[in-house]
Amino acid sequence: MGATRILRHTFAEGSARRQFPARTLDAIQHAVADGEKRHSGQVMFAVEGALPLRDLARGRSARDRAHEVFAHLRVWDTHHNSGVLIYVLLADHAIEILADRGIAAKVDEAEWKSICAQMQQRFAAGEFERGAVDGVRAVADILAKHFPADGSARANELPDRPVVL
Repeated sequence: MGATRILRHTFAEGSARRQFPARTLDAIQHAVADGEKRHSGQVMFAVEGALPLRDLARGRSARDRAHEVFAHLRVWDTHHNSGVLIYVLLADHAIEILADRGIAAKVDEAEWKSICAQMQQRFAAGEFERGAVDGVRAVADILAKHFPADGSARANELPDRPVVL
């Protein structure tokens, strides 16, 4: 467990609420809802300021934590295996996009990594709202290409409101 990482996580406690205030969460929520009109996927956005000390001691990575959040938020539990999680861990400057098996079978991991890199650039510039909204829109573009909406009414299986962990 590196001292630098521990310090980053210690000082990042509460940063999710500072960087993602209600106004930003509203903008992300609208972007998710608008995107889901164009595709048959279900998108969730989760942001976390820092990991608990016990997770740091275990060497838990942002990717590991994203998988845990994916399960905890039940992103995998959609009717057509069409869930996508955008997970942000501020202390590690990490963004992970995880897709359920129905989507992962058709979308290459490189497409998700490209979106993560674009979001990281915006976040590094302090543009958290713009980076998050642009990221959600980019995910929607990919889903609309591979899984376009068919015009039929369908249930919104996952909440559109971002989750602050």
